Amino acid sequence: MRSGFAGVVGRPNVGKSTLVNRMVGAKVSIVSARPNTTRHGVRGVLHRPGAQIVLVDTPGLHRPRTALGERLVGTAEASLEDVDVAVAVLDATQPIGPGDRLVLTRALAASRKAAGSGEGGAAEHAAGRLLVALNKVDRSRPAQLLAQLARASEVVEELGGGAGTEYFCVSARTGEGVDELVEAVVERLPDGPGYFPADVVSDMPDALWVAELVREQLLRRAREELPHSIACRVTEWEWPRVRCEIFVERESQKGIVIGRGGAVLKEVGTAVRKQLPEGAYLELRVRVEKGWQRRTDALDRLGY
Repeated sequence: MRSGFAGVVGRPNVGKSTLVNRMVGAKVSIVSARPNTTRHGVRGVLHRPGAQIVLVDTPGLHRPRTALGERLVGTAEASLEDVDVAVAVLDATQPIGPGDRLVLTRALAASRKAAGSGEGGAAEHAAGRLLVALNKVDRSRPAQLLAQLARASEVVEELGGGAGTEYFCVSARTGEGVDELVEAVVERLPDGPGYFPADVVSDMPDALWVAELVREQLLRRAREELPHSIACRVTEWEWPRVRCEIFVERESQKGIVIGRGGAVLKEVGTAVRKQLPEGAYLELRVRVEKGWQRRTDALDRLGY
């Protein structure tokens, strides 16, 4: 049996979580159109006959401006420490820039570590552990896609990636090219035991998953700077009763999250309950935690 870990890394908003969900065949990461939606290292488990892939969805690599941003980048980099395969996700509709170069650098470093530094031919073997996925091809023009592939290859060559790196054109939204990417990951996994039972698709604790579902629904209704100011945490779990607290940074944001007559919270609660087992009772509370993104004590309490 082949089994191992595949780290999925990229800039914010390139579609990493959507891709991981598509590969697993189940929703294991929340998704939104907002950058930096993923804040934890999420592991989704893909079961295939004779193979098990543990896909590690990571926060987007970016230049941090807050203590939260620094921790997200740290989480992303730490998630690549012990992977067997690195999947670098690029946006097929956007020019490849410095942020993508950073992504490819980190992914190639993870590949080299997976191959085993100091071994004979390690650099060549490492390149074989690096897969580059150009996502959103359903929105990209053919000429644009060819240019992106050429540029990505140039950058990998400049970084010493060698000829072993493989490139895939995928659409996480439609599924185009995803099966081929999955097969390439499986081919690069070492022999080993399954890490999770066959009925497990994620190792995320239930309480954290509910908090993430709440945040996902809020992100879909938030605007301007508010998405980055929202954090969620389950503070009471006596199934089927669950209490989730929503944190914002300013008093003015509290009213936006609640909505007129509590309309926004009601919409969020209804949408989340539809994704939970029947009979779940979800209580939502909103609290102000001033400047929590920039305070390490608040980040510790909120689990970042």
